[in-house]
Amino acid sequence: MVLSAALKKSMNNHVLYTFRRCPYAIRARLALANAGVNLELRELMLRDKPDDMLKHSPKGTVPVLITSGGQVIDESLDVMLWALQQNDPDNWLQKIDNSLKLIKENDEQFKPLLDRYKYADRYPELNETQHRNLTLPFIQSLNKRLQANDYLLSDRMTLADVALFPFIRQYAFVNKKWFDQLPIPALQNWLDDFLGSKLFIQVMPKYKLYNDGFQYHFPSVLP
Repeated sequence: MVLSAALKKSMNNHVLYTFRRCPYAIRARLALANAGVNLELRELMLRDKPDDMLKHSPKGTVPVLITSGGQVIDESLDVMLWALQQNDPDNWLQKIDNSLKLIKENDEQFKPLLDRYKYADRYPELNETQHRNLTLPFIQSLNKRLQANDYLLSDRMTLADVALFPFIRQYAFVNKKWFDQLPIPALQNWLDDFLGSKLFIQVMPKYKLYNDGFQYHFPSVLP
């Protein structure tokens, strides 16, 4: 819904610049919604970034959170940590050192391989299948973890699960038919559980663009 003047006044005046499909933005929204952080959401297109966002974060990537106190947080993991420091109702910050280690592996090692697989035509030194094969050790390692536990680090969800999920989602949908036939049932079930969760549905409405005059209360209330 578009914010009314009265609704704007009732908010804490945190502002989030986001792009619906970006995995970095998705994981930030998941943490913010779970923490119950109320804010004004501003959806953008990456090719048409609002001047106000660039003024606060010249690097021009999403998410960008501007807190009511004027703090600018423009790294997704930092947004997640900030949100959960406000409120962590499900104790996602348990096993934080192990979570941060696995997130670093995802962000620094797996994500570049994912990009090369998804956009293989931009990296002609290998073909798509060869790029994809390089991703498999990490994918198989996650499946092995999930064979031992309900979640990546234990039988309870942690920051690592939430931070990695949007990237595994992106990976799976490069070629969903191929992904679904892989012998990794534990990871496939973990992904399906996330995709069907109320929290994921809550953070994925289709928003109209801030540059077209729209801003929204976040998180939205599920029926």
